[in-house]
Amino acid sequence: MPSTRRRLLSRVGLAASLSVPIGTAGCLDRLESDSAAVELVTPEDVPDDDWTEPDWEPAVGVPGEGDVDATTVVSNLEIPWDLTFADGDAFVTERDGGVRRFDAGDLATGADLSPEDGDIVLEGGDLPDRAAPGEGGTLGVAVHPEYPDVAALYVYYTVDDGSVGNRVVRYDLEPESDDHEPDPRPIVEGIPGATTHNGGRIAFGPDDYLWVLTGDAEAPALTQDPGSLAGAVLRVTPDGDSAPDNPDWGEAGDPRTYTLGHRNPQGIDFTPEGTPVIAEHGPVARDEVSLLRAGGNYGWDLVRGGPDDPEYENYDDHEDATPPVVNTGPETTWAPSGLAFYGEERIEPWENRLFVCGLVSETLFVVTLRSGDTTVAEGGYDQPWLDDRFTASVNRLFEGTYGRLRHAEPGPDGAVYLLTSNRDGRAGGEFPRETDDRIVRLEPPE
Repeated sequence: MPSTRRRLLSRVGLAASLSVPIGTAGCLDRLESDSAAVELVTPEDVPDDDWTEPDWEPAVGVPGEGDVDATTVVSNLEIPWDLTFADGDAFVTERDGGVRRFDAGDLATGADLSPEDGDIVLEGGDLPDRAAPGEGGTLGVAVHPEYPDVAALYVYYTVDDGSVGNRVVRYDLEPESDDHEPDPRPIVEGIPGATTHNGGRIAFGPDDYLWVLTGDAEAPALTQDPGSLAGAVLRVTPDGDSAPDNPDWGEAGDPRTYTLGHRNPQGIDFTPEGTPVIAEHGPVARDEVSLLRAGGNYGWDLVRGGPDDPEYENYDDHEDATPPVVNTGPETTWAPSGLAFYGEERIEPWENRLFVCGLVSETLFVVTLRSGDTTVAEGGYDQPWLDDRFTASVNRLFEGTYGRLRHAEPGPDGAVYLLTSNRDGRAGGEFPRETDDRIVRLEPPE
């Protein structure tokens, strides 16, 4: 196996002294430890691949900032991390706190709201063993697919119960009786955690299963252990059991795992036909957008580049690796976090495109996926070693306008809502601004 820069540094004793300056890495962290993995693991059995050519197409033309007006809806939030809408409610997590609920109508029409215009439905202190080391804290949020008939909230957060980890809990917003005080109930425990690489995004898919993104917890070798929950995408029922048609990873594998070999995924959404798409941080650039296949191994930390990558091995050289549709290469950093597929009609030039939020890059990336033999513009992604189901073109919006962008979420009104992350200790230049952090509404000009 060819030596990578990371392994070479470890051998010559430089790992402990190497630091990565702000703005050069997909995320700021210590140098990863030498991997104990020597090959990519594969499941013993996977469901049939039901991939079909999509019957949708992205909007014509080039998406631009002029397609929308921007309004700051909420200011002075404490590091907002995730946002989800359900039946007139909007739930927001704050990394150093809990969960707030806003009226979705207020977010659609209001401006310059304060955090107090929303209700705190879950305090940080209500989450047992909650901790906030480094990038950890209160991260992802999702709502039961039958909400409000089933008024249940799901939260992914970092814990310290003697060791740092992550867990997913279910919280009943309406207890069955007046004298019952609901407590968050763990449904997924034992997710490895650390000061960085905690993953953290959760979402219910069109199949009504809960998808959970986990990071490698600064231990890359765990991502090639099918019995570990690190560096994986989990797919579970609303009660936390494995989805019935998940891949079979063998006797030692965890049945909740849908894919593995991920470094630090933080964004997930679904195409109109239900294909899951994720975004994840790479090692010093090499950020990726991937379509998930059941039982896929996405290569970390043995594989992370194309044939010209000077430091990491090539997807083409590993038959068992599932390549991404976008890999930014060793020179370009997005630092991607939240991801949204915009399937609405209100912002017409944005219809059927992916929106990926960039942290270090301070950019909203518009990723246009096209199937078939399609020529992409210069700077696009159609290299033969990438996932051949789509080609990808990329446009950059709002670069440096709002600072670090944590998440983008389409609302029920067809607007797109951005969460900034300028008070997370990583901002620079003119950020954070006095009113950070914010929720910004993007909608067509009047």
